[in-house]
Amino acid sequence: MTVPFIKMHGLGNDFVVLDARTMPIPAMRPIVARRLADRRTGIGFDQLVLLEPSDSHAFRMRIFNSDGSEVGACGNAARAVALLHGEPAIIETGGGPISLEALEGGARVDMGQPRFDWDTVPLAYPMDTFAMPVGWVEDSCTLENPMAINVGNPHVVFLVDDADAVPLGAIGPQIEHDSLFPERINVNVISLAGPDHLRLRVWERGAGLTQACGTGACASAIAAIRRGLVRSPVRVTLPGGDLQIAWSPGSTIMMSGPAAESYRGSFIWDDYTTGAEG
Repeated sequence: MTVPFIKMHGLGNDFVVLDARTMPIPAMRPIVARRLADRRTGIGFDQLVLLEPSDSHAFRMRIFNSDGSEVGACGNAARAVALLHGEPAIIETGGGPISLEALEGGARVDMGQPRFDWDTVPLAYPMDTFAMPVGWVEDSCTLENPMAINVGNPHVVFLVDDADAVPLGAIGPQIEHDSLFPERINVNVISLAGPDHLRLRVWERGAGLTQACGTGACASAIAAIRRGLVRSPVRVTLPGGDLQIAWSPGSTIMMSGPAAESYRGSFIWDDYTTGAEG
């Protein structure tokens, strides 16, 4: 079976999009996603995006990380899909419905309302999510007292003096897999760059260091706004570029930023499923 794909990216966070809305595609399994994600023997991506029919919304978007795990939301992928779809739509995701609209060179996405309760992040046990009384140490770097937020998937946000100086590749996996987080966690480190400007780096659960993370930008802007550090809308600068996040307490999260199609191609499904288990 030959399966067409579309390679896209949002600020360098790259995706393979499979469109199963009109063409049946076999059930996605973690090992198949991992094989397709391999940048040497597969196509290569941070996330795989599977578009499917929906009974309640325009269509359904499912997201698989490069390690094969399925997640509820991905802001950069949502912008890419908005650009691909071309028309305003409300779509179904594992993190809840979101609305999206293509713009010139990108998209605006309403990511819904953030969740702050410990059991909706979720955490393993009750804790103040505004300033969690926990910390992690890697060599001479200490990350402590983060804010925990669910914006379709779970995040912790640490305020640091210099986001670029944090050894996130070393300490990120330690936090991601901590038993405090039963569904693992995305790890964000932010530093202030102005009254409405943040610098951000993200360790994404199941994908590692990426050039950009849309939900991470949302969580980080919300954390900084709630602590009175910045005002909305917030410019969030990631290694791959800038996103604009607008939010106020009680409202939904509006994310705007670029997305682009890289190329189109196809692969033989059986090449990535032969001998696959799980």
